[in-house]
Parts: sequence; C-alpha cells; structure tokens
Amino acid sequence: MNDRLPLSWTRVCPLDDIVPNTGVCALVNGEQVAVFHVAHAEAGGVFAIDNVDPVSQAAVMSRGLIGSLGERVVVASPLYKQHFDLRTGECLEAPEHSVSAYPSRVEDGFVWIAA
Repeated sequence: MNDRLPLSWTRVCPLDDIVPNTGVCALVNGEQVAVFHVAHAEAGGVFAIDNVDPVSQAAVMSRGLIGSLGERVVVASPLYKQHFDLRTGECLEAPEHSVSAYPSRVEDGFVWIAA
C-alpha cells in the first residue's frame, strides 16, 4: 500500500530569472526550498533541496557554491562548506546532516517544484 501523498507541483519562477550556476530561495507549500539552475553540459538542469543548512540552522543553502565532486553535482554550504548532492540531498562529509531533495522540472520556460 502506498501511504505517500501525491506530489503537488508548484510553479516557482521563469527559468531565466535564475542566473545559470546559482540558486534562489522559493517558498513552496510553506517550506523554504533552495532552487539551483545548473548549466553544466552533462549535469545541467534544475535541482531543489531544503534551504536550511542542517548544521547552522540558517536559511542559506540557496547562496551556496555549485560544483561537482566526481560524478556528483553538489552545492557547498556558504557557512561551513559541507557538500550536498543536489540530486539526493546527501551531505558527503556527514550523511547524518543530509537535507531533503525535491523533484523539479522545467516546463514552458518555468521552474516547477514538487513538495
């Protein structure tokens, strides 16, 4: 039996409003979500994770630096520099500090996040 609620998609903003290789914060169903526009050729796309840094409890993840570690597309927390996998939310240095990752898509030029 599937006890999960169906995903509710929220239109966040036009993709062009997010400078490539940066992030913005969006309010999705009452939660702060960090939304990233990754322009790397192979890993490109839109990714969404919790905006609250799990170590500092500050709402800063959307200000993190995007990069890659091996095959992983990551964001480094702007405060303590932990790396979070943008696909899964996993904290590479301390998995117990992982964040939620949200399904995301671009449709008709708009960013959509499911939460």
